[in-house]
Amino acid sequence: MNPYQGPPQYQHNIGFTNNAPQSFGNPMPMPGFPTMGYPAPQPGYPAASPGYPQSNYPTQGYPQQNTGYSQQNQGHPQQSQGYPQQSQGYPQQSQGYSQQSHGYSHNPAQSYPSAQESAQTRYPQQGYQASGYPQSNPQAYAHSIQTHQAYGASNPVASTPKSKPTVVPVNPFDPRDDAAVLRKAMKGFGTDEKAIIQVLTRRSNEQRLRIAFEFKTLYGKDLVSDLKSETSGKFEDLIVALMTPLPQFYAKELHDATAGIGTDEDVLIEVMCTMSNHEIHVIKQAYTAMYGTLLEDDLRGDTSGNFKRLMTSLCMGNRSEDFHIDQGRAREDARSLLQAGELRLGTDESVFNAVLCSRSFPQLAAIFQEYQFLTGHDIDDAIKAEFSGDLEKALRAIVKVVRNKPLFFAEGLHKSMKGLGTNDRQLIRIMVTRCEVDLGDIAEMFQAKYGESLQSWIEGDCSGHYKKCFLGLLGLY
Repeated sequence: MNPYQGPPQYQHNIGFTNNAPQSFGNPMPMPGFPTMGYPAPQPGYPAASPGYPQSNYPTQGYPQQNTGYSQQNQGHPQQSQGYPQQSQGYPQQSQGYSQQSHGYSHNPAQSYPSAQESAQTRYPQQGYQASGYPQSNPQAYAHSIQTHQAYGASNPVASTPKSKPTVVPVNPFDPRDDAAVLRKAMKGFGTDEKAIIQVLTRRSNEQRLRIAFEFKTLYGKDLVSDLKSETSGKFEDLIVALMTPLPQFYAKELHDATAGIGTDEDVLIEVMCTMSNHEIHVIKQAYTAMYGTLLEDDLRGDTSGNFKRLMTSLCMGNRSEDFHIDQGRAREDARSLLQAGELRLGTDESVFNAVLCSRSFPQLAAIFQEYQFLTGHDIDDAIKAEFSGDLEKALRAIVKVVRNKPLFFAEGLHKSMKGLGTNDRQLIRIMVTRCEVDLGDIAEMFQAKYGESLQSWIEGDCSGHYKKCFLGLLGLY
């Protein structure tokens, strides 16, 4: 049985309801990139430095920064010194360390919902249909009733489980105390790796950057440089990844995947097919600041054919984020995909590109179910039959992410550790980037699919402080 078929076990992965880590909400200052350790702007401070370059990027998808200025009446933020103004109705943020909502649900009337609306419901209520899915063929469409309930309007907030991060911002948090602990762990002869692991794996990415800022303030030394001098090998790579702002980390992974001879298409697929619009825009800005080129240009220059067109479409970060499901349009799109693939000689790749890169994730889930209702088999089987190579892997990745994002990453972790040797870069990337989002869910899906725990695989494939640091990210050390 295809584990991606059937009712979505993790309804929070349908759409863009997983909050991005705080680093995407508080971009790091751009001048002198790459820099690490700058704290996020605090409430009441004036908007400092130019921030991420604003030209050529849409502003409505960005989370609002609370800078203490007068509030805006409507949803379109007024630009002021690089940071958009706070939308009306949001509560004052305290110290910037708690996880914040990033406003992914889209309301056409105004860019962001009011605080009262957010408190009552995470999704627009009018978008849910009372009876959208056809029930005529229970054999080919057996899970339609249950899946309908996942999208139904009965109680979407209560029935939608939250994602399970394994690393959350610690509270209370004293970055100077943490800086002193790290200084003591690295001072003198020898290194206390246990203290380093316990501090860094129990703090969010943003809190680690604040610790680095205070470390340089107190001791006049760069924390990352000190950590690199005290560690080595893959353990050093993991520590440096933990200390890198996430937009910069993703930008470096994409740059290294396209730089030099050859291309690591798996990295491009993993990042570009799983990011939200907001995350893609922030990564693009970090990429330009770090390397002086546009991410889109580098992707186009290093890929070819229909895979290049797919990467270009995803790089636009223009996917619909409306949670309303239009069942009639889903039926039309399913017919279009059928006519562009199985019902013709050859394949019209542009139709698959247009539908899978522009429709919202809830809408895509409905389209896939309509496709199975029309054909009697799964869209994933059709993609395997119609496409090949990197384009096939990318389109199937989008289907998997729509249905069960934790399972997609669980398969990535399994792939990185199976067989002889370890793909350490993939292992580090998934563990570091998902620990603040849904690594708990990923570990559960890993256990469910492979019958063994993620912990046991890491213990069997890694060793020493490298292994202990991974276990720390899982909350097990």
